[in-house]
Amino acid sequence: MAGTILALDQGTTSSRAIVFDDRGAVLGFAQHEYPQHFPQPGWVEHDPREIWESQLLAAREALARSGVRADQLAAVGITNQRETALVWDRATGEPIYPAIVWQSRQTAEVCADWRARGLSERVAAATGLVIDAYFSASKVRWILDAVPDAQERAERGELAVGTVDTWLIWRLTGGAHLTDETNASRTMLYDIHARGWSSALLDEFGIPAALLPEVLPSSADFGATLPEHLGAAVSIRGVAGDQQAALFGQGCVAPGDAKNTYGTGCFLLAHTGPSAPRSEHGLLGTVAASADGPCFALEGSVFVAGAAVQWLRDGLGLIATAEETEALARSVPDTGGAYLVPAFAGLGAPYWDEGARGALVGLTRGTERAHVVRATIEAIAYQSRDLVECVQADTGRPLAALRVDGGASRNAFLMQFQADILGIPVHRPKNLEVTALGAAGLAGIGAGVWADAREFAEATSADLDVFEPQMPEAQRSERVEGWRAAVARTRSSF
Repeated sequence: MAGTILALDQGTTSSRAIVFDDRGAVLGFAQHEYPQHFPQPGWVEHDPREIWESQLLAAREALARSGVRADQLAAVGITNQRETALVWDRATGEPIYPAIVWQSRQTAEVCADWRARGLSERVAAATGLVIDAYFSASKVRWILDAVPDAQERAERGELAVGTVDTWLIWRLTGGAHLTDETNASRTMLYDIHARGWSSALLDEFGIPAALLPEVLPSSADFGATLPEHLGAAVSIRGVAGDQQAALFGQGCVAPGDAKNTYGTGCFLLAHTGPSAPRSEHGLLGTVAASADGPCFALEGSVFVAGAAVQWLRDGLGLIATAEETEALARSVPDTGGAYLVPAFAGLGAPYWDEGARGALVGLTRGTERAHVVRATIEAIAYQSRDLVECVQADTGRPLAALRVDGGASRNAFLMQFQADILGIPVHRPKNLEVTALGAAGLAGIGAGVWADAREFAEATSADLDVFEPQMPEAQRSERVEGWRAAVARTRSSF
């Protein structure tokens, strides 16, 4: 059991835990869903206690199912939903307000004020990001404004702020206030060039430095779990935001490597090497997870991907399960000219349009349930193509292939359509648990299970399903033009 790692994978709708051996094989798995809360239209919040309780329960169950005891683990790795932010009392550990989720638009007015103050260029230059409610800084500012006396308590050092990784580390260790560079780089407070919190931005936003955690590399010593949680003290040796963990788990550790994760949202990262990138096409520069020095990536984020399928199920009642969508999409030859643009929470990259709203266009009397379902699945692929085009324009090189993961990548229809609409192969690993595997890899390298990223990738590489493009170029161009016209109808300036 010397090479066994427990990976905690804390996501937007569920907390998962996986026990891996030193070949990347899954020994034990557990998952627990927990609720999202929508107190007002456009607002999305979590109860931090539910995050913690569901993650701890998943960890204990995964260990039990694996037959591995905590004292037999080499390390724990953590990966998490990014940008979601919360503030808690240092003395009691109690949150002062619910966690504001990355999807939430409740801080849009804060961001509008910062843009009006002319801070956009300063933010982009330091953080690689755009001013948007997506990122953590405006969420922290909103909580400090909304909760009585919070600003004063923050200035006195009585409060702590963190993304979800920091919250889990705090609870697991009994008070270590830490984060890693990948999560810090998504807060809109971290200077990715100086590799530290930006005092200039903290001053501009009125966020006291005393609130913030210490930032460590993704593969480092984040303390040890209290024995009461898992049954023994175990070192936490790897932490990364979910998309950077997936990039690492996919073996994308060289410039030009790219992966796309299909989850609640859709996230494409392209490794750019040791130099921090600056996009000219609406992408973001971000820190990539690494076990041997700083490296960076370009990132594009789609806010609604798998969440659109949830909408078909829970909002419209068109399907009973997400698994139905593949057969329904295949039951019609095309969408009949219909396009769904799922801008339910605005549009992310490359548009960054908070005021955009979703639309279903091109309907005729012949439009049926299967056409709407197919249009929803195709929308995920179209949004991903938008990101790939931006990566290729920024880097000046075409992608040879796109590596994919995430729950929706199990849909073979979606993966084939993705290859068709991109015109390049799509590579899907047989083992889709690459996000948790990436966290395990970072932890395992920190604990000496693997010497470096190359050894980890070689030890855990999996067989691939390869989807080759089959759509003729003329048909591809026609469909993409239809998509662009549909997106234009959703824009706030339309």
